[in-house]
Amino acid sequence: MDPIVTVETPEGGAAVAETRLLHKMHRAATSLLAEAAQRGAAPATALAELRDFLVAALRHHHESEDDVLWPLLTAADPAAAAGPADLAAEHDSLDAALDALAAAPVRDADERTALADAAVAVRDLVHAHLEHEEPVLFPALTAHMSDEAWAEFSRAVIASAPPMGAHLNIAFFEQVGTPGELAVVTANLPEAALHLVPAMREQAEATLSSLQAAEPGRTFTA
Repeated sequence: MDPIVTVETPEGGAAVAETRLLHKMHRAATSLLAEAAQRGAAPATALAELRDFLVAALRHHHESEDDVLWPLLTAADPAAAAGPADLAAEHDSLDAALDALAAAPVRDADERTALADAAVAVRDLVHAHLEHEEPVLFPALTAHMSDEAWAEFSRAVIASAPPMGAHLNIAFFEQVGTPGELAVVTANLPEAALHLVPAMREQAEATLSSLQAAEPGRTFTA
């Protein structure tokens, strides 16, 4: 029998730990796409794979926040309703930017200016949005979201997540996450999915390594 490993819940609780990891992943993935899209030598297949993953993942993340998470927090504290109200315009801008990114040509290197511009716009919006959101969201999660309630929410979000690019999700988590953050996410994965992690990691390695080769020795940062 494998030994039982106990991992202390990171400061701020499971909700903050998992949300912080998701946000680090979004920063890293949008940065990588923006950088790679500006290189004519970047493989079209890998660019399309990362682009399609990001569009689906970001839409799902914001829909989960807007439709489920913020209403839960608002029910616990009506004052929390100011959070999504203040960020609504940024969500609308991001939706429009994701539409442009999804429509940008990828296959023809000579037509990638639109892809590069759209990827840079999404990166800048995501980074700015998270800087504005985290000081509001993290305290609300700490005050009103127990680990048990978060686990229920997280499992529902994972179950409804688009399958597109799930292997990239795992790879980015492992690149940018701390052991505590990874432990929180892993705890909410279905057991069947845990068995797939090694294969998913291997599948993602070729894609990310081809896109991260902007310069010798250079890697993206979260």
